[in-house]
Amino acid sequence: MLVTSDLQGRTALNEAGGALRLLGEALAEEYATLAELDSVPDPAFTGVVLAGDLYAAPAADRLGATGDVRDVWRAFAARFRWVSGVAGNHDLFGKPSEQARFVREPGVHLLDGRQVELDDLRIAGVGGICGRSGKPNRRPPDEFVAAVRRLLPARPHLLVLHEGPDAGPRRFGNPDVRDAVDGRGALVVCGHSHWHDPLAELPGGTQVLNVDARAVLLERVDR
Repeated sequence: MLVTSDLQGRTALNEAGGALRLLGEALAEEYATLAELDSVPDPAFTGVVLAGDLYAAPAADRLGATGDVRDVWRAFAARFRWVSGVAGNHDLFGKPSEQARFVREPGVHLLDGRQVELDDLRIAGVGGICGRSGKPNRRPPDEFVAAVRRLLPARPHLLVLHEGPDAGPRRFGNPDVRDAVDGRGALVVCGHSHWHDPLAELPGGTQVLNVDARAVLLERVDR
């Protein structure tokens, strides 16, 4: 399973004739190339989890741009077994009618307050961040944490958030989310705030993998 978030940049793609495309599209293409060289597992048998913020300005000349990330999701869906995950606070999926069609596309599993089961893996997710309404993918803090808590009784194996928990010094995040998820068993995947060391364990034993500006390949170990 390939896990990533916060790929807020652009690069030239061979498939696009040198035009600038989002980094997520480039990652999907480059992974497929590496797979042809047997350097990484076959994408046809690899799922993808996206933890949000996959957009960059068209010329990649300013920070904090918000825009359509459907091309990134489609690039992964076209090459990999499936793609699941959440929206970041800079991600859009077109108009409401376009987003409704997009989430029905083959292999696409956009989560926000729900859980899916893919290859015997229960994946739940809440998108966006805490914040004032009026900007994309923001909700009041109490509503955000309540949405996270509602998912936990179903015992997901993987909980995908854009805004994740804090986890000690230099591992910034939301302490209310930490209180909600710690000790509940799920591996928490998040982004939004960059950690120098991406993997942390909370006091109650919950592991948190922060993939802000990273791509991490996870492999299942049979016990």
